[in-house]
Amino acid sequence: MKQEFLRYRLGAQRMLVGALQGFAGIGLLAGMSQPWMGQLAAGGLALMMLIAVIVRFQIKDSLLQTIPAVFYLAFNTYLCIAGF
Repeated sequence: MKQEFLRYRLGAQRMLVGALQGFAGIGLLAGMSQPWMGQLAAGGLALMMLIAVIVRFQIKDSLLQTIPAVFYLAFNTYLCIAGF
């Protein structure tokens, strides 16, 4: 995973990204009892995935390598808009 962040040219942000993803995961779980928390967490993850898609285009990853980020972008956008 460390090598992937270096390939993305985001080596210095690896710990920050991991922490944000962890907190967002907790927020998604909290969304089961407090829907607004889940929507906020999903929105944050959607933003992170949008940035991930942009980074993958910038480093010229293949479509096959970019598809997971696009999927999670769409899924989290849906959760953010539709709610829990």
